[in-house]
Amino acid sequence: MDELNSLDERSQDIFRRIVESYIARGEPLGSRNLSKQLSITLSPASVRNVMSDLEQLGLIYAPHTSAGRMPTELGLRYFVDGFMEIGDLTTEERINIENKVNAVTPGQSVDKVLTEASKMLSGLSMGAGMVITGKKDERLKHIEFVRLEPTKALVVMVGDSGSVENRIVDLPVGMTTPSLREASNFLNAHISGRTLGEARAEIEKHHIQAKQELDDLAKSLVDQGLATWAGASTSQPLQLIVRGRANLLGEMSSDADLERLRQLFDELESKQGLMQLLDLTEEGEGVRIFIGSENKLFSLSGSSVVVAPYRDSNQRIIGAVGVIGPTRLNYARVIPMVDYTAQVVSRILG
Repeated sequence: MDELNSLDERSQDIFRRIVESYIARGEPLGSRNLSKQLSITLSPASVRNVMSDLEQLGLIYAPHTSAGRMPTELGLRYFVDGFMEIGDLTTEERINIENKVNAVTPGQSVDKVLTEASKMLSGLSMGAGMVITGKKDERLKHIEFVRLEPTKALVVMVGDSGSVENRIVDLPVGMTTPSLREASNFLNAHISGRTLGEARAEIEKHHIQAKQELDDLAKSLVDQGLATWAGASTSQPLQLIVRGRANLLGEMSSDADLERLRQLFDELESKQGLMQLLDLTEEGEGVRIFIGSENKLFSLSGSSVVVAPYRDSNQRIIGAVGVIGPTRLNYARVIPMVDYTAQVVSRILG
């Protein structure tokens, strides 16, 4: 909106104070109190005129008749993107995060590390700490088709880590043993050391070569083999670790609010919801911020989510850490906290 970029200094100051008051207290700010806070002398009537302009732009609204003003979701986004100063963590805060996430004795599982990260984020943010874990995008090592009967074969898929997945596939009618071998050899020549996505892209790049080297039945089986590996890789269960849900309950003032919160967690804990959130996290570098209905995953609850991916030793995104809270989340504090926690988790898991 070009109008937002043309706000004068006085309007910006009033808007910023309304948002900061909302984040600090969760309450609307009236023109009389606002006029006392300004560095310049401005009557309550003049403040109300500015507030009216901000309201027309969709940045603030009045929750009740004759009440003060609070920021809309658009206003919060405008504030986060253009006004908020994100400070760096102090040395003491960094050490505190590292100590809490590292509070795992030798031999304990990766899940313990991630649970501690979730608990720590909850305690520091007064929201709910969240970790998504379990995404695997393993590099492939070998794939082989073993005929079980005339129309069925076992697909044996081996990953770089030594993991083995077995799947049964239907063979095209008339599939011969030489064609079966051709399909295996072609796949292994192009998938070794690549992730599923990379392998698909590589084979797509060589589709003309595939037509030349493989008969129709072998080509059909190559496509089916990749689809089977896709099914195996997506079958790895994603897990949601949440600590501090009780922190969110204090923000809920009605049964309807509680029901919306329950729906949010039901949606998040579904595989589709987790994959969607993880995919959204991967779309940008670093921390992502979702405010209220900006994303349909959180639109019902009116929550905000600050989330950042963590990576393995090969810099592949394998999960995410974050904070779920009300839209009046203290973004300036939470953003660097989530960012640094993701870095610490990546370092430990790497």
